[in-house]
Amino acid sequence: MRAPAPSDASNARPAPLLRLPRSLLRQAGRAIADYDMIREGDRILVAVSGGKDSLTLLHLLRHFQRHAPVRFALGAATVDPMVEGFDPSGLIPYMESLGIPYHYLREPIMDRAREHMEKDSYCSFCARMKRGTLYTLARREGYNVLALGQHLDDLAESFLMSAFHGGRLQTMKAHYLNDAGDIRIIRPLVTVRERQLADFAARAGLPVVPDSCPACFRMPTERAHMKSLLAQEEARNPRLFRSLLTAMRPLMDAEGARRIAAIAAETRRPRD
Repeated sequence: MRAPAPSDASNARPAPLLRLPRSLLRQAGRAIADYDMIREGDRILVAVSGGKDSLTLLHLLRHFQRHAPVRFALGAATVDPMVEGFDPSGLIPYMESLGIPYHYLREPIMDRAREHMEKDSYCSFCARMKRGTLYTLARREGYNVLALGQHLDDLAESFLMSAFHGGRLQTMKAHYLNDAGDIRIIRPLVTVRERQLADFAARAGLPVVPDSCPACFRMPTERAHMKSLLAQEEARNPRLFRSLLTAMRPLMDAEGARRIAAIAAETRRPRD
């Protein structure tokens, strides 16, 4: 289901760039360079959920679009899952003020989850449905890159969940190609801490949508448990996330992750 038509405020005067902390610019810029995320002529679609992470990412990419030597186009999209108590439509006028093409899509994901979800969690089901919607939009509108706002805390939580429950060395990748081979997915915030994003969003007065998904808040998740566990450990070891980043770097690289997965599969193979 599609809601308001895509906005293109290219003829209006866009809002000025926000003043971004040097630490955020440095970390995101270094990650983009290290993982070759943005290339000449890319058309990048930013997935904007309404949370602090994706909104900050959008402003970082607006800054790089203006100042980086690489030329690229930028657009944004929000998938409204039509969950009671969650209304991201307030983003529409704000996004129009930024002067970039914006796509607002409404999809009854909760209803579909009730019909089709089996053993998976609602959060996982919702993420897959949103991703599919964004891929379809990107193909239709000519975007070849999808930018996501996951940060270092997210990667650390995924790393622990994979190790604890799946017996795998795995986390989110910084840059990879989707299964169809036509869209690259990038995560420029992979070395940024969540608290940095929260601080910037508060100081900049970003229009963060409260409770990015009430359904998830009503259903305690394993990710929330991992977040709590990491907070407890960080209180004892302030360098925890620096160490975790070092440990995860091979897994964040698409080729490195494939090699590690192949080695793991070989060690699990029955021996004669």
